[in-house]
Amino acid sequence: MKDKPFRPERPEKPAPKNLWKQVVREEAEPAAATDTDIYASPSKRLEAIKQRGLGNDRKGTKTTFLKKRSKKDRDSGSLEQDAKAADVVSAKNHLFFSGPMTVKEVSHETGVKSSDIIMFLMKELQLMSTLNQSLDYDIISLVCEHFGITITKTAKVDADDELEQVIAAKSEGSGEQVTRPPVVTVLGHVDHGKTKLLDAVRHTDVVAGEAGGITQHIGAYQIVHNSRPITFLDTPGHAAFTQLRARGAKVTDLAVLVVAADDGVMPQTVEAIDHAKEAKVPILVAVNKIDKPQANPDRVKQQLSDKGLIPEEWGGQTVYVNISAKMKTNIEELLDMVFLVTDIMDLKYDPKRKAIGTVIEAKIDKGKGPVATVLVQNGTLYSGDFVVAGTTYGKIRAMENDKGERVPAAGAATPVELTGLHDVPEAGDQLFAIEDEKTAREISSKRLLKSREEKLRYEARVTLEDLFKKIQQEQLKELKVVLKGDVQGSIEAITSALEGIKHEEVRVKVIRADVGEIKETDVMLAAASSAIILGYNIGINAVAQAQANTEKIEVRHYNVIYNLIDDVKRAMAGMLAIEYEEVYAGKAEVRKVFASSRVGNIAGSIVQDGELQTGQVAKVFRGGKEILKTKVSSLKRFKDNVKTVAQGYECGILLDKFDTYEEGDVIETFKLVEKKQETI
Repeated sequence: MKDKPFRPERPEKPAPKNLWKQVVREEAEPAAATDTDIYASPSKRLEAIKQRGLGNDRKGTKTTFLKKRSKKDRDSGSLEQDAKAADVVSAKNHLFFSGPMTVKEVSHETGVKSSDIIMFLMKELQLMSTLNQSLDYDIISLVCEHFGITITKTAKVDADDELEQVIAAKSEGSGEQVTRPPVVTVLGHVDHGKTKLLDAVRHTDVVAGEAGGITQHIGAYQIVHNSRPITFLDTPGHAAFTQLRARGAKVTDLAVLVVAADDGVMPQTVEAIDHAKEAKVPILVAVNKIDKPQANPDRVKQQLSDKGLIPEEWGGQTVYVNISAKMKTNIEELLDMVFLVTDIMDLKYDPKRKAIGTVIEAKIDKGKGPVATVLVQNGTLYSGDFVVAGTTYGKIRAMENDKGERVPAAGAATPVELTGLHDVPEAGDQLFAIEDEKTAREISSKRLLKSREEKLRYEARVTLEDLFKKIQQEQLKELKVVLKGDVQGSIEAITSALEGIKHEEVRVKVIRADVGEIKETDVMLAAASSAIILGYNIGINAVAQAQANTEKIEVRHYNVIYNLIDDVKRAMAGMLAIEYEEVYAGKAEVRKVFASSRVGNIAGSIVQDGELQTGQVAKVFRGGKEILKTKVSSLKRFKDNVKTVAQGYECGILLDKFDTYEEGDVIETFKLVEKKQETI
């Protein structure tokens, strides 16, 4: 007899499907719940109770089959109830405003649904918005007023505070203080001899290498006088480099104001004085070009005294030195006076702390990558340090001084050019040395995120004033520009100068401003945006040039900034609507009016002056007063149509949409000549 195959025991029968009957049975015969009891699950017991409620509601009505709800439906139902409860709980009646907020942020802080806020903006303010639309205080206050919420302005907390604390904690030094060299900024008007003065100090010739003889970038140099170093910053003198000169004044201990003795005080001279005073930097005046026959140093002193720079010999506190940078006259005396003024300041720094500096200039080098010129302000910067500069970070691979020599370390007031950053920082960014790469990367990431958020908020920001401005701006024409340059400081200065060109009908919009050569992506952007490409002290690669030729994109190169700005102004003038001016052509007097059944009345006239032509603008004068302005429709000599009638000849004149001539009327005609506007 064969053995029976093994069969596992059958599990207990599943619970009855009718949950209602099971619940009733449990209430009649209560029993202790076990681990295997399917009704020990709270969610299922809750579902059974709901079914019981439905059963009670159906008593006395016709029996119908109810479809059992799926778990998805049950969960969604409970989520809806939880959401409604959450709305009631999360509703707030107060909002603290510290800066522009998005619709999503206002919704989160107030508990009001974002959809309700968007509907209010659409219906009440006629303002189309999205969740990420940034709103200013005025609009947010209207939203709060509508939903019964109190709004309070609070001071804005800067997210960089936390980062600065981290940097400070990791940069504590020994407390030791040693004397550091002074940092001197050379300021003044264009072509007054600032760079020539530095040539005399450094015994070099920088001017010969500058485009147009004008300094285009900030240069940092260190010289030694009487065994003591001095750091000089040379700032460009052109008006467009206002921002660079301002940065130069902020990192300096003393400003040397160069004024030409034969030229006197000029607009950029006054501008330089304002920058120095704003940065609370003392000023030493170098009156240059005293070797010229027309030089008048006393006139310069008088002009600067009116600006508050009273010479010491006149009872003031400003030191004046008469020099000739070209002839190297009194250069030693000038350097002695620099030490005399700065020694009073007792300049100190801690050489053992982590370095803090300022980015003077930044660019992309083909062989080195991102390169930054940094002026160390405190501590000591070592090759191999991890650093944070603005939104970028990196490990210093190498440092070079102003002579191109590699240096392992740089103390305070020492300018160095460093490589190793991941990206090009902006001129004016502060640089911090950090202990480890992880912290440097975190700080850089947070700053980059904050910078992007602020940029998005600024671009998407909506104010009540903007609602009217946008309507006006839609009527403006835009000259779109892709700007590429060699260094960050020049890019910022050019962008500021271009966007500062004001006109009622046309404006400049810089859609990209970046450092480095012109690439294919720049040409693609220009083609998509109908823009022109402007290159400043940089070239274009072969692929991009071929693409620009194919796409018919205009690429222009410059090495002097005011040439670039002038060309842009001329291009803007070409975008303006064509304007015409009226130029007098001739005059005729109506002697007799002839009626014509086909063309209406004809003015029988004699040309008294000039020459009449068809299509010219015509003005009709009666009793010495102008009664009509129209155009000459046609001219007739006897029965023939003619195009012109010269002085002394009779003719018949037909004017456009006018035939009520009277004898004695005078008709003057004018040519329309296009007004050429070379620049704006």
